[in-house]
Amino acid sequence: MVGALLMRGMLVGLLAGLLAFAFAKAFGEPEVDKAIAFETRMDQAKGEAPEPELVSRKVQSSLGLLTGVVVYGTALGGLYSLVFAYAAGRVGRIGPRGLAALLALAGFIAVVLVPSWKYPANPPSVGNPETIGYRTELYFLMLAFSIAAMVLAVNLGMRLRRAYGAWNAALLGAAVFLLAVALAQLLLPDIDEVPAQFPAVVLWRFRMASFGIHAVLWTTLGLVFGWLAERGLQRRFRFAKPMPASGRSINR
Repeated sequence: MVGALLMRGMLVGLLAGLLAFAFAKAFGEPEVDKAIAFETRMDQAKGEAPEPELVSRKVQSSLGLLTGVVVYGTALGGLYSLVFAYAAGRVGRIGPRGLAALLALAGFIAVVLVPSWKYPANPPSVGNPETIGYRTELYFLMLAFSIAAMVLAVNLGMRLRRAYGAWNAALLGAAVFLLAVALAQLLLPDIDEVPAQFPAVVLWRFRMASFGIHAVLWTTLGLVFGWLAERGLQRRFRFAKPMPASGRSINR
């Protein structure tokens, strides 16, 4: 059962990676080229020779980008399907499509939106090479905290559902998540290493492109995987159904 879900999740992740690659190629790569051109001009102004390329820019923007995004999408799809398998039947009266959409939304918020709000993606030539390790540690710390806060909020909402109702429990869980995230945002240090001369439009478009790539990945997972689950797995996972007139629940 879980193996079938895992296979479907990885296939959907592969599809999501291909769509994300097309988006990155159309909207992200032009901004990367502009950032590299800016870096080259800055090096020339300082009289410094450009660093030799270990991998050509043409390979980076084609095969390298495709490989990275597709591998990431496939792995993400596999993890997403395992979370779906665990959550199926444990979150109340909701079908496969609804569950898939909710998980994708929660994942996008916890994995992409919150960490990127604190530490957004930067194009080449932005950031001090000597602090890359420190910046990476802070980003993953924010990521781990965001995921933990989401898990805590969901579990809290599930426990409070009987006492306060589904809507009130969901609102309380969301409030806990927002407070925890706000606390982390305040406690973790800010990083501002964008050169004063760097074009603001390029920086903004690059960050929006990065945001869009993740949005394509998570949207594809939520919609396509949910469709597959509804078509092929609904009978096998016994999602809760509305109560009939006799008072007994209907399960397939």
